[in-house]
Amino acid sequence: MKRIHIQEFFTHFDIVATGLVFLAAFGWSLPHMGALSTWAAIGAGMLAYATSEYVIHRFLFHLKPPRQPWLLKLLKRLHYDHHADPDNLKLLFLPIWYSFPLIGLVGGAAYLLTADGVLTVAFVTGVVGYLLYYEWMHYIAHRPVKPLTPWGRWMKRMHLWHHFKNERYWFGVTHPLLDWSLGTWKDEKSTERSATVRNLERRGFSSVSESMEEDRL
Repeated sequence: MKRIHIQEFFTHFDIVATGLVFLAAFGWSLPHMGALSTWAAIGAGMLAYATSEYVIHRFLFHLKPPRQPWLLKLLKRLHYDHHADPDNLKLLFLPIWYSFPLIGLVGGAAYLLTADGVLTVAFVTGVVGYLLYYEWMHYIAHRPVKPLTPWGRWMKRMHLWHHFKNERYWFGVTHPLLDWSLGTWKDEKSTERSATVRNLERRGFSSVSESMEEDRL
C-alpha cells in the first residue's frame, strides 16, 4: 500500500469530518462497552449501513434521469458524474452535506425506537464506522492500489465490473450478499457490456475506448 494513497484518503476533508464524528461517538460509547446491549447496538448500526449501501446505490443513485432539474443535479453530484469520471477524487467520497443528515435521521429513528441515548450513540458509532469502511473500500477500488487481502482484491474487481462492464449489476462495494440475494450478481464473463455504463444521465456510451476499460478488469 503506497503511503501517498493512505495520506490522500485520511486527509480528505469528508473523511476527516466523518472520522471526527466517529471518534466522538466511539468516545461516548466507550465507558458503556461492558454492556452487551452496547455491542448489539454497534452491530445493528453496522448492519444498517451494510444494507443501505446496496439499497441506496441501486434504487436511488441509479434512478433514471429525473425531469426535476434540482434532483438531476443532486444525482449528478452523488453518482452520475462518478460513473462518467470514476477516478475523479472529488467525486469519489460521499459529501458530508449528504451523509451527515442521513446519519442524523437514522440516529433520531434509533432514539425513537430505544428512548436510550447510550444505545442511540452506539448505533451511530456502528453506522459511521461502517461508512468509513465503505469509503475505504470504494477508494481503493478506484485508485491504483492493490488491496492486501484476496477479499479486497475480489471486491475491487467486482466494483470495477459495475463501472466498466454493466451498471445494472454488482451494486455491493463492501460485500456481495444482497447482489447474490436479489439477483444483481452475474457471471462477469457471460455478461454483455452495457452501452450506458459510463453515462447514466444520457444513456450514451463513453468516449473511453473499450480496450482501456478491458485493461481495468
